[in-house]
Amino acid sequence: MKPLRQYLFAILLPLLLGVSMAQAADLSIKLEPDQSNPVTPTMGDAMHFHSRIHNDSAHPVEGLVAWISLVEVTPGREQPMDLEDWSAHKAVAGATLAPGAALTTDWPMRLIQSGDYRVVISATDRNEQTVYTSPTLQFHVARKPIIESSRILPVAFGLPLLIGGVMTYRGWRQRRCT
Repeated sequence: MKPLRQYLFAILLPLLLGVSMAQAADLSIKLEPDQSNPVTPTMGDAMHFHSRIHNDSAHPVEGLVAWISLVEVTPGREQPMDLEDWSAHKAVAGATLAPGAALTTDWPMRLIQSGDYRVVISATDRNEQTVYTSPTLQFHVARKPIIESSRILPVAFGLPLLIGGVMTYRGWRQRRCT
């Protein structure tokens, strides 16, 4: 009698809880940097990441939502980053993955602040309460001087010369006319 009770318990409990263990999603996520990414990225550079979300289960995954997250891990400045400023592709929503199917997505990002960062791709579907994540990728963004001497020096020297030239011309013209 005991084995029958255990069998019924194993079948009925998931049904009572609204969970079907046989239909649970099993996703694997792979994340790679693009080969054209700079080796030592600096502020203003663009980086691209590629993800591959694979349905390893025997059941379709419906309503898949995948998103990219960026976390700053610079000592003293640890925080999640708002991707709106980083011009990143934020989410893929509503996709359906058949058993054995995969979804490949490109995630572009413009680097706007120096520091140490980790990027990760997360995914879930509308039926599960599980969030699947990729391994993280870490990178360092080097500071880029905002004021570049090659752009400032022509203005710094050229503007006074231009003003002096205009004043000299006006003075010469006034003396000539009188």
